[in-house]
Amino acid sequence: MKTFAFIDSQNLNLGVQSQGWKLDWRKFRQYLRNKYGIAEAYLFIGYKPGNETLYTSLQKMGYIVILKPTMELPDKLVKGNVDAELVLHTMIQFENYKKAIIVSGDGDFFCLAEYLAQQNKLLHIFAPNKYYSRLFKPYSSFIVRMDQLKGSLEFIQKKTGIGGRSKP
Repeated sequence: MKTFAFIDSQNLNLGVQSQGWKLDWRKFRQYLRNKYGIAEAYLFIGYKPGNETLYTSLQKMGYIVILKPTMELPDKLVKGNVDAELVLHTMIQFENYKKAIIVSGDGDFFCLAEYLAQQNKLLHIFAPNKYYSRLFKPYSSFIVRMDQLKGSLEFIQKKTGIGGRSKP
């Protein structure tokens, strides 16, 4: 059974950080592969010049990185909404997977979750924390809460003991 994941990186990252921890993206990719047999993990992320090393490292971890142009708002906040790209790629790949995991607690994906469930293609909705959209209530049996996976997916800074420096 081919299973694909479609990941809203901003929703996941900010949702996890709001709980006071940092996601280990390598562990998350391994978890998706080992637990759910994820063949392809599409990671949707806003493009910011200077972050190329991040995008390359995510690709090396096994993610298919889909970059969305960002824009800087007047308050200097950088915005790169990936919702449309995530939905589009989920539908472009529709015939290539048997089941899909949507990684986002954003209610904007309700129609996608609803359609995938109707087509018997929704495996799970991974919500970063308990504050996922109430729109997903009819699909509560599909919800996997990332905050409950903190013990296995948290990024832990490794100490080398050499001059107090840390090793990522």
